[in-house]
Amino acid sequence: MKEHKIETPISVEDLAEIRVGDRIYLTGIVVTARDLAHRRIVVENLKPPIDLNGLALFHAGPIVRRLRDGRWKIVSIGSTTSMRMEQYEDEFIHKTGVKLIIGKGFMGEKTAKACKRYGAIVTLYPGGCAALASKSIREVLGVYWLDLGIPEALWVVRVEDFGPLTATIDLRGENLLNQRIKEIESSRSSVTKTLKQEIKRIMRPAGFEPATTGSGGQRPTRLDDGRSP
Repeated sequence: MKEHKIETPISVEDLAEIRVGDRIYLTGIVVTARDLAHRRIVVENLKPPIDLNGLALFHAGPIVRRLRDGRWKIVSIGSTTSMRMEQYEDEFIHKTGVKLIIGKGFMGEKTAKACKRYGAIVTLYPGGCAALASKSIREVLGVYWLDLGIPEALWVVRVEDFGPLTATIDLRGENLLNQRIKEIESSRSSVTKTLKQEIKRIMRPAGFEPATTGSGGQRPTRLDDGRSP
């Protein structure tokens, strides 16, 4: 596992050495987008109000506060379950040119193939760290599509050393989700075998030796008082 520092605008070359499981700290411009913004761009075919090429996309809905001078302040910003965007993400990457996606949990094979085809990666930011994430945001540069509501709008923020982000899909299309599934399947067979052995031990009649099948057809003998049944 390696650690990388990435700055926007991001190029394919910047991502070439990153592998699934690596940690990343991001500096530069991040744009939030959740379900409705994805749908607007992919399904309704609306052009994004800003150029997303080379930027980072964050599956998140912030809690914000309007300052007296009219500026916005991010109070907290928590990652949204990325699998909700799985149906849109391949086309979103293709249309916008985003190079780094941040979210919660894993994404599927459709997104993994898009990352390999168009040159992007997916990363994970832990859930439950919304207040901590806001500390990496230096300023809000703008907000678009507020008609969708504050959580669903496109928030453009400048971050510094935002992370750690864990790479879950890399440029080769390798998916950490598949690795985890294989590890679970492998450990499950071992656990199942151990459980079966324990069940046999527990279910064995207390006080009896295993039955023998000698020539005399002997029955098992009790161990507690030595008397035959």
